Amino acid sequence: MMSLLILFFPLIASLLVFAAGNKLASKLALLFAVIELGITFYAYTIYRHSGAESFYVFKEWIANPKISFHLGLDGLSLLMVMLTNFLLPLIILSAFNRNIENAKAYFGLILLMQFALVGVFMAMDGLLYYIFWELALIPIYFIALRWGGPNRVPVTLKFFIYTLAGSLLMLFGFIMLYHYNPEHSFNITELYNNTICSCNQSWLFWMFFLAFAIKIPIVPFHTWQADTYKEAPTQGTMLLSGIMLKMGTYSLIRWLLPIVPAGVAEWGPLAITLCVIGIVYASVIAIMQKDLKKLFAYSSLAHVGLIAAGIFALNIQGLQGSVVQMVAHGVNVVGLFFCADIIFNRTRSLQVDGLGGIRNVAPKFNTLFMIIVLGSVALPLTNGFIGEFLLLFGVYEYNTWLSVFAGLTIILGAVYMLRMFQKIMLGNTTESTSVFADLMWNEKIVLGVIAIVIFVMGIYPKPIFNLVAPTLQLILDKAIIK
Repeated sequence: MMSLLILFFPLIASLLVFAAGNKLASKLALLFAVIELGITFYAYTIYRHSGAESFYVFKEWIANPKISFHLGLDGLSLLMVMLTNFLLPLIILSAFNRNIENAKAYFGLILLMQFALVGVFMAMDGLLYYIFWELALIPIYFIALRWGGPNRVPVTLKFFIYTLAGSLLMLFGFIMLYHYNPEHSFNITELYNNTICSCNQSWLFWMFFLAFAIKIPIVPFHTWQADTYKEAPTQGTMLLSGIMLKMGTYSLIRWLLPIVPAGVAEWGPLAITLCVIGIVYASVIAIMQKDLKKLFAYSSLAHVGLIAAGIFALNIQGLQGSVVQMVAHGVNVVGLFFCADIIFNRTRSLQVDGLGGIRNVAPKFNTLFMIIVLGSVALPLTNGFIGEFLLLFGVYEYNTWLSVFAGLTIILGAVYMLRMFQKIMLGNTTESTSVFADLMWNEKIVLGVIAIVIFVMGIYPKPIFNLVAPTLQLILDKAIIK
């Protein structure tokens, strides 16, 4: 029952927001998002006492082919649902004091996307998972297309085609899994216990990996990302970078490693090499960026490349680091893009070289922005440090030289993030920044909550490790061929 409530409450909320009208849309959306967050944390308390059994829902849906409505929450799924439902109120609150046309549709689509994202993380049937995966694409497509920037139409179309192509490959993969599964089922337990030959696992690896690599994205399947992040409205960019790309990294762990271990053993070295190349490539491109949103986009590309590399390292340190960094990255990147939105709304510019001196007129914004930047560059005692440390440890265990190049994300990240902060916040004010207003009430709440989480996670990450450890060990045991 709790699983159904967590899943369907955002869907009901989205319909109510659609029906409520534009004046109440933002307030109702925030109320519903906070209620969903409360339900999720209540579920966490139940999970700590009763375990995963309390959250499984299994109903036969279609007899032939054999498809079930199978939901569940283990430690990994619950963490991703908690991240999603924690970020949604902040994303909605960030839109307060902004002039949004047709607000009921805007906030209704955000809640509809929340429903699809939660479904992705809770689905324990392959086809049900695929349905939620595709459903998540619909609201973000319309959010970017309707409320995006001047180049939104071609950019959004490119994003849609990329993602849909990857999804089609994944669908073929699930059909192939069904065909070779003796039980002829999409149930995740039976997929984990398949006996598919290594030749077919190689094909399946690429069907799934390409779909996930596009969503994450991993170089060279990333070309849709920077323009989409730039052209999408701020809340759309937050959804894409903070949560939606976690669908890909989560799926690598949940749906790739344990289902096609022979394929991972054969092609994993190439995949982790692509990830490390992407880290260096994205970091170098970020250094060259003059547009603030594009700089943050390439910074995100470098960080998720390291997350994916840790996953393919196939050791417990890499998996733990990837999960912790998924949460840390989701929190930090939402904060960064909101800071970019604040700067743009006051100066009408995102050009790093044309700004300066904001610290002199907006000290509160300066302090909170600096905390988020420090979390992003993995300063010790911030949330970015523990994840990146474990990821580099895991990659080092896999291959020393790959860890050397992967470690460049810390050095290069400090270069482009601190240089950006210096140019924008320090020095003398310019014509556009001399009248820069400090934070409004909703901005203080969003950035303040993010800053608190950055330090809490950095100082005491143990609850996350305790939550996900059993699930990660189970998946790792399935993923390693003995």
